[in-house]
Order: sequence, then structure tokens, then C-alpha cells
Amino acid sequence: MTRRISIRAARVLPAVVAAGVLVPVAAGVAPAATTPQVSCTSDKAGLAAKLQKDITAAFASRKGTVAVGLHDRTTNTTCSLRATSSYDSASVVKVTVLATLLWDAKKTNRYLTTREANLATAMITKSDNAATTSLWKQLGTTKVKGFLKAAGMTRTVPGSGGYWGLTQINVQDEQKLLSLVTAKNSVLSDNSRAYILKLMGKVVSSQRWGTPAGAPSSVAVHVKNGWLERSTHGWRVHSIGAFQGGGHDYTISVLTHGNSTMSYGVDTIQAVARAIHKDLTPTAPAASRYTPTSTPKEAFVAVPQK
Repeated sequence: MTRRISIRAARVLPAVVAAGVLVPVAAGVAPAATTPQVSCTSDKAGLAAKLQKDITAAFASRKGTVAVGLHDRTTNTTCSLRATSSYDSASVVKVTVLATLLWDAKKTNRYLTTREANLATAMITKSDNAATTSLWKQLGTTKVKGFLKAAGMTRTVPGSGGYWGLTQINVQDEQKLLSLVTAKNSVLSDNSRAYILKLMGKVVSSQRWGTPAGAPSSVAVHVKNGWLERSTHGWRVHSIGAFQGGGHDYTISVLTHGNSTMSYGVDTIQAVARAIHKDLTPTAPAASRYTPTSTPKEAFVAVPQK
């Protein structure tokens, strides 16, 4: 079943292209505070201490604010930093939109329509903003909030007024989402989980940066990134990823803001990701991952000017 998609017209101003938003150029970026310490635990001897040291070292000299989440089921390892701090979501929220769509369809035991499947594919693999807006309008915040409650993502707040890119997210809830996507549960069906991972595994090469950096070639990579610039806190640059294979099953969430450029935020995320992948899989050769230019290339979507 297909039908014409109606997209709300957005007033485009000469500003900055971003993943999920359009905003004025930032006036400045706040300097980093004293380097906080990452908290890690693990059933594998020595791993928690090594991760704590290496992740902290990865961002110690970086400006801006970083939040980190890691969970490896294989070694029962977790790491967290600023787990409940809120960030504007940008396009990272698109995984939540897809999960909500599938969760809602499951309640009536129906398949996605051809239109929905096409929109979902464009939304995740190309980070298409018009497709996201269409699905966000279809679902409405009531259904999004319903999914968040079912998923236990209690600190995530959907963006109001249709501004999905301003949804408030945090590492704790993003890790909960990735956990639902990567393990059997009562919220998402096995088919839904497989579908989400399939699309996250087919993200276009120009957007496969971030948490995949340093991942060994033996590991299957599933990723979704987001980036936007606003007049406060500079660039928000985020990456969430799920990695399976080579004897490991782990998820990583890295959220940042206060970056001077998009590429600066990407570099920070990738430094953290390389430290994690190396510590979890020390004998595996790292695969080469794409690093983007400083100019994002996604569609315009309006956000409030303040």
C-alpha cells in the first residue's frame, strides 16, 4: 500500500546544513572542563582498568563535552561517562523512530507498508530528513512516548512541534535501545530487531564514521550517526553502534557537543571508539573506516531560532 507523502514546508535560511536541523552559525564553543573519569566494570581481569585509562586518554585533550556508553555481553563489561546528561539528538533519534514504527506495527500484528519500508530505508541508510519527518508525523509524539516507556528509556524527551532533531537523548537510554535491538526481548520482535540491524548495517559509506572506527574486520558493523550545529554548544556530533562477531557482542554510544566543527567531533568520537575496539579485541587487525569531510551533506529541516 502506498500513498503520496505530504511534507511540511520549511523556511530555509542561509545557515548551516546539519543532520536533522537548520540553525544559525555558532558564535563560539565552550572549553572543556576538568577531564572526568570513566567508570568501568568487567568480569575479565584487568579489562575495566584498561578501558577506563584508554577511553579517558582518548578525549582528555579534546575540547567540548563527551558522554560514553559501552556494554560487551561476552565479557560482561560496561563503561559509562555522563550517562544521563542530555543532548540534542540530531539524526541519532532516527533509530528510535524506526523502533517506534515497528513496535506500533507489532501491536496490530501487521507488516510495514511499501511506503513505510521505503521511508524507513531512506531514513536510516541515507539519514533522509524528509522521510523522518513523514514517519514522525505519522506516529505522533504519543506513540513515540509509548515506545520510550515500553523500552524503559525514561530520560528521553521527544522534540516538540515536530522538531524531532531536538529530541533530548542520553547515553543511558541509547544503550538501552541498542540492547533491545541486539538481544531477544518482549518490546521488539525478532523480525523487527533483524530489520533495524539490517538497515543500520547498510548505512552509506559517507556516514559510516564514528563508533565503527577501529572495529576489527571480523566484526559486523551497525551504525547511526547524527550531527548539527546550533548557536549554543557549537556542533553536536553523535554516533551509536552495535558490533557482533569475532567472539564479541557489544554496543557503543558516544554523544558530544561543544565541538568547533563537525570533523572535530568526529575525531573525538573515533578516538574513543578506537580505544574501545582495541581493548576488547587486542589481537584483531582493525579495518579502515571512512572519515568524512567537514561539510555534512543532508537535507534541510527547520528548527527554532533560539
